[in-house]
Amino acid sequence: MEKLFDVLVIGGGPGGYVAALRAAQLKLRTALVECEHLGGICLNWGCIPTKSLLHTADTLRRIRHADSLGLRVTEPTIDFPRVMARSRDVAQRLNRGVAQLLRKAGVTVLDGRASFAADRSVQVRAADGSNRSLQARHTIVATGAHSRALPALPFDGEQVWSYRDALAAGALPKSLLVIGAGAIGMEFASFYATLGSTVTVVEAQARVLPTGDADVSDFVAKAFARDGIGLRTGARLERAEVYAHGVQVTLQTGSGTEMLEAERVLVAVGLAGNTDGLGLQHTQVQVERGLIVADASGTTRDPSVHAIGDVTGAPMLAHRASHQGLACVERIAGLHGHVPSPSPLIPSCVYSHPQSASVGLTEEEARALDRPLRVGRFPLEASGKAIAIGEASGFVKTIFDADTGALLGAHIVGPDAPELIHGFTLAGTLEATEADLMETVFPHPTLSEALHESVLAAFGRPLHI
Repeated sequence: MEKLFDVLVIGGGPGGYVAALRAAQLKLRTALVECEHLGGICLNWGCIPTKSLLHTADTLRRIRHADSLGLRVTEPTIDFPRVMARSRDVAQRLNRGVAQLLRKAGVTVLDGRASFAADRSVQVRAADGSNRSLQARHTIVATGAHSRALPALPFDGEQVWSYRDALAAGALPKSLLVIGAGAIGMEFASFYATLGSTVTVVEAQARVLPTGDADVSDFVAKAFARDGIGLRTGARLERAEVYAHGVQVTLQTGSGTEMLEAERVLVAVGLAGNTDGLGLQHTQVQVERGLIVADASGTTRDPSVHAIGDVTGAPMLAHRASHQGLACVERIAGLHGHVPSPSPLIPSCVYSHPQSASVGLTEEEARALDRPLRVGRFPLEASGKAIAIGEASGFVKTIFDADTGALLGAHIVGPDAPELIHGFTLAGTLEATEADLMETVFPHPTLSEALHESVLAAFGRPLHI
């Protein structure tokens, strides 16, 4: 039997490695078990490499529109393998950085798959088949999630892609069919379309980005259509045929059926928690629909087993997992300083073109509260900075409780939306009212002024600088 650890973390993603680092800072004997790559899906096969690809697409788009800025350039040549290689290089660089941080902090890192045993120990099975038995006073499950498959389109890595396959493609497909219009599907659709693929997005719900604000969804859908990306909303996959050089699908739509063909299909219909094989039956942990039931600070039904991040359900976001990890470890250590933000205050971002970001309630959700609202909207076409940089397409929308002045929700679509949303996230966290936001001085000329203008518009004081 190995030495007793104070904290054992299963999973080295943004929730797990942050939890391990915080535990080590608090002088807890800490171990972390990871079966594949430190940094998890986010760093290696999700957030980071995807943003590398989208940066390439954004740069290409700007070059193509350079003439409007008075710059005459020729159409650039796309070295697709190099585009993909750079994405992998970025991920590997950060992976090494995480390893170094853990090593400097004194965290014991073990490679292998962990599972609970009947005697409450944690068994770690390495790739070579060897097994180690660990004991810990507290175990944090941070195993993340994986792509949800469709029975009619099982992943094969060739014609039928998961997001991992889309990040490691050997060649640019002539045509791509994307099933699912959430953040993952829309980002890959934007990337591949910009580089030259003919892209069609299929979504079973009535609109793209169906969990977001309806105004944002509508704006993004129109922008995609202008960019030549086909959209099929309210369309359900009825059947599919996979051939040697492509895929054919039949969709059920409101007007009947439609058949589509593409060289490749990307299935992006959501994520499922990684709970299989953990031996959770040997614990008191409750699992529902493949997800561990836990509160915002990782508490489960088992006093010595905690859970954070995607394995506990929506919103499945890296920044949520990291903050849960901090709160979980500090609770274990007897501290109560870090309190995770409630779900409405966790920002969500989509890095497609156009970019979008939201925090809090959508307008539809806010109106369902049956409270008087004040809704402000500011178009970027009235922003001096947006016009100056040639990106005056988009808007900022804010939703307030008319009686209390509380910020209920904020939504941005346009350039750097994910970089701007933190202003409203901070305001909500600090419980700032409309008066606080209206009295705040925003620098000029900046895109951030649009946040101020939206608040002013909600209360009938627009300046339209």
